[in-house]
Amino acid sequence: MTELIRTRLLSKTYGMADVVTNVSMKVRSGEIYGFLGPNGAGKSTLMKMLLNLVKPTGGEIELFGERLLPGTIEPLKRIGHMIEAPVFYEKLTAEQNLELHCEYMGYHRSGAIREALELVQLRGIEGKPVKQFSLGMRQRLGIARAICTRPELLLLDEPINGLDPEGIQETRSLFRRLCDEYGMTLLISSHMLAEIEQIADTIGVLDRGRLLQEVSMESIRSSKTDYVEISTTDVKLCAFVLDDRLGIRNYKIVGNTAVRIYAMSMTQEELFKGLILNDVPVTAINRRHHSLEEYFLELTRGGGGYAASH
Repeated sequence: MTELIRTRLLSKTYGMADVVTNVSMKVRSGEIYGFLGPNGAGKSTLMKMLLNLVKPTGGEIELFGERLLPGTIEPLKRIGHMIEAPVFYEKLTAEQNLELHCEYMGYHRSGAIREALELVQLRGIEGKPVKQFSLGMRQRLGIARAICTRPELLLLDEPINGLDPEGIQETRSLFRRLCDEYGMTLLISSHMLAEIEQIADTIGVLDRGRLLQEVSMESIRSSKTDYVEISTTDVKLCAFVLDDRLGIRNYKIVGNTAVRIYAMSMTQEELFKGLILNDVPVTAINRRHHSLEEYFLELTRGGGGYAASH
């Protein structure tokens, strides 16, 4: 599969602060790449470097197989983007803003603007200046501007900020459609793990400027381990009973209120009965599985994450 983005040891330093450090990542054609990290992790800075808006302190960037240099322009014409909060001409309408953008980009396909506004489901805005738009409407318009020229590669920085639950669901469907039907490759940064989990083909986890891991969602899903979680007010007694009385040793104490069992030779009902008969105060027993959120937290807290790789 063709790599549309490849970075090698990409770094950016402001004064004494290392914002991005030795990031080597790759985004393949036809995928949705979820770029995960807390606020301040360096996601926006890295995306700005990909667009030649910020000059790297070190490392290399390749776009569409061509090395990005300070004067490089051509590859950028094939990219749509929305970085941080989108900015518009406030007194102009949505259509007028998009017309100016298309003119600037030298893109003149008939119906492109109307199609983009329909795709982001921005309705009831005819004649309304952008200064009257809500935050969610501005986000939709920002996405419309990014896609109206039909780019091959789409870079979106926190694109669902300000959207209500319905808007998030619609945007999630839109991203998948842009990838599957329009052939766009998407790099989406977000701190909303649950949303990225539902649409991404690959994730990259960025924390304090470093890429901790780059992994396919398929690998994460196949690595998920189902477990039974026991909620109890006495984890030490619960662990003792599991080990000494019930012969269950593949467990882990989680905090002060839970014990997770990763392999059992008995049913959940037998487990509950065995714990109660041995005076373990059980408040709940549930079967669970690891989520992307747990994967992310384990990585960012230094746990090392899963062994899966992309």
